[in-house]
Amino acid sequence: MAKAMATPKNSKAHIFAMTISFLLALPLAAILLVHPALMLDANGHYNHSLLMLVMIGISGGFIHGVGFIPKFWLWKWLFSPYVAWPLMILGYYIWVGN
Repeated sequence: MAKAMATPKNSKAHIFAMTISFLLALPLAAILLVHPALMLDANGHYNHSLLMLVMIGISGGFIHGVGFIPKFWLWKWLFSPYVAWPLMILGYYIWVGN
């Protein structure tokens, strides 16, 4: 029987990227659910526009992390790691930087 060719979505690099996406999203989601006060700015307020971007990044991290591939081009782009990872890094900056 012929050996099946590995597609890019089944490669080790893709699985590693999915794992990174999931592991980046998990702590941020937990912090926002359990203790959202850790995301306050220096004045004790939430920056809602930045947190909205962070939540889009978390969503993208989970969507990419579990292997779901949206069909519509906008969702495919928005929830890709190219968009999600920088937004999650922004979330870590807000969390740890304050």
